[in-house]
Amino acid sequence: MPARQKPVFPQQRAQCPRDAAEQRPPLLSRLRPGAAAATVWYLRLLAVLNIVAVLSLSFREEVHEHNGGELFTPYLATAGLVSAVLALFLAVVMRRRKRAAWIFNLLLAGPLFVLYVLALTQAPYRRHVFDWISVLLTGLFVAALLLGRREFRAVGDRSNPRLALIVAGCGVLVSGGIGTLLVSATNQLPGASLLDRIAYTLLRGVSVGPLADRIDAVHAPRWVDITINILIALSALCVLYACFRAPRGRELLGEEDERRLRALLDQHGERDSLGYFALRRDKAVIWSPSGKAAIAYRVIGGVTLASGDPIGDPEAWPGAIDAWLEEARRHAWTPAVMGAGEEAGTIYARHGLDALELGDEAIVEVADFSLEGRAMRVVRQAHNRVRRAGHTVRIRRHGDIPESEMATLIKKADDWRDGGERGFSMALGRLGDPADDSCVMLECLDREGEPRAMLSFVPWGAHGLSLDLMRRDRDSENGLMEFMVIELLLRAPEVGIERVSLNFAMFRAVFERGSRLGAGPVLRLWRSVLTFFSRWWQIESLYRANAKYRPVWEPRFLLFEKTSDIPRIGIASARAEGFLTVPALPPLLGRHPRIARGRTGGPQEPVNTHGGTR
Repeated sequence: MPARQKPVFPQQRAQCPRDAAEQRPPLLSRLRPGAAAATVWYLRLLAVLNIVAVLSLSFREEVHEHNGGELFTPYLATAGLVSAVLALFLAVVMRRRKRAAWIFNLLLAGPLFVLYVLALTQAPYRRHVFDWISVLLTGLFVAALLLGRREFRAVGDRSNPRLALIVAGCGVLVSGGIGTLLVSATNQLPGASLLDRIAYTLLRGVSVGPLADRIDAVHAPRWVDITINILIALSALCVLYACFRAPRGRELLGEEDERRLRALLDQHGERDSLGYFALRRDKAVIWSPSGKAAIAYRVIGGVTLASGDPIGDPEAWPGAIDAWLEEARRHAWTPAVMGAGEEAGTIYARHGLDALELGDEAIVEVADFSLEGRAMRVVRQAHNRVRRAGHTVRIRRHGDIPESEMATLIKKADDWRDGGERGFSMALGRLGDPADDSCVMLECLDREGEPRAMLSFVPWGAHGLSLDLMRRDRDSENGLMEFMVIELLLRAPEVGIERVSLNFAMFRAVFERGSRLGAGPVLRLWRSVLTFFSRWWQIESLYRANAKYRPVWEPRFLLFEKTSDIPRIGIASARAEGFLTVPALPPLLGRHPRIARGRTGGPQEPVNTHGGTR
């Protein structure tokens, strides 16, 4: 008797092989991602082959001679650095699924494939196997482009065709002029006209192979050919940068966005000590559909970098995160969050982001702070020493400082700055702006009443402050910063303050746990590595400097989608914070960044007053 067949319930039907096959996407839909990935790998391979061909030119010429001089190469295979740079760049933007890159490749490779097919009708080309291989590879690339066209949906960033044309023209004139001079000075054949030398230079810019050998009147040394190719490649790289650079400076924080953010901070500013830094004017902002929450971010190198927690009602945070991630997908940006708190990190994690603990923020509760006790002995003695030296601290809101005095403080802050401008997630970047009258300034005055150091704090809700700026005269004595912080904590009722957020200590847990009894070998090794790098960067010293106030340590996290994106996010974060600077093109055609409204008379460039202390 046959076995009784088990009934299939509706909720189980999806597990049946027949139904699973019906739900399987069509064959073309399954092939599209692979076709799109194949175009990227083809471009990567061509970039490597072009570089290899440049370095081993003898092999390239041997193949050409063996085939009788009648051959053509696959798409973008010209044995030149220009093609290598172009292929590598196109591979990057194609991996990001940029629609403009797909169109560019199709417009370039499509007609080239047609020309190759027509060339095969000519007898000299049909007998060369390499020509058939070139047609096959180029045709497969075009077919992969057409098959994977729906995968390339990301819109462009900050394309500037006019700037790209100007850069291209200047690049051709400069590199072509230098190359023509080199060819004229080193040409080993007499009687070459100026037109022949220019044509030779331009052909050498495309390839260091036999392409330019068709100019019979010119023969230059190998080093000249390579130099010309490098110059043209650098010009092409500048053109690509002008076409596809990240959209910094276009969608920055507007006055209406700033007004709405300030309204949200008035209602929900107590939640995050970094909330006020969302008002930096080099950030953009994206809103939730309800308008009750927003995310401040900046795009750097294809990374959309948000800072801190979302601003506004936590119930509206998911809507703002969805909008931010959707914009990232639309532009093929890599999403990342720097310095998110635990609550926000949990919500970001629900949207598919992973978390990595960066360090801890030092928060001092004024009600719990005291200089009494043996544990505070060193701090108490340092405070008394500076006070006996005749130093005093003046605490004022920025709005209570006369404009002439504020101008003096701004000048001193610039003079006392050590190193370049830094700050993004934990720095406001504009000292003395009239919109920041609620910020608090601490000035350390010597016996003669001259400022020798200063601290500036931004509001953290109605009863908190968050450190923005630390500056001191390098000729002053040590301990002034600690003296000012202690004075602020002792006199906090004067400005209605209940808690103060101080510096951010990266990898604090490593230093604390790594020094304990029983710490494992990996933790001890990691602590040794960080201690070594602390000789150049303030890693351990920031932790030690803030631990003396016995703060509450609040963890801060880095949020990201894929682990492979962490190096790229790290570079973007270093650029945002000012630790890594990239040379920028000079402003052309009257395009200038948005400027801040200074209170010291006339507009001024945004001044980052962070100083790398936060």
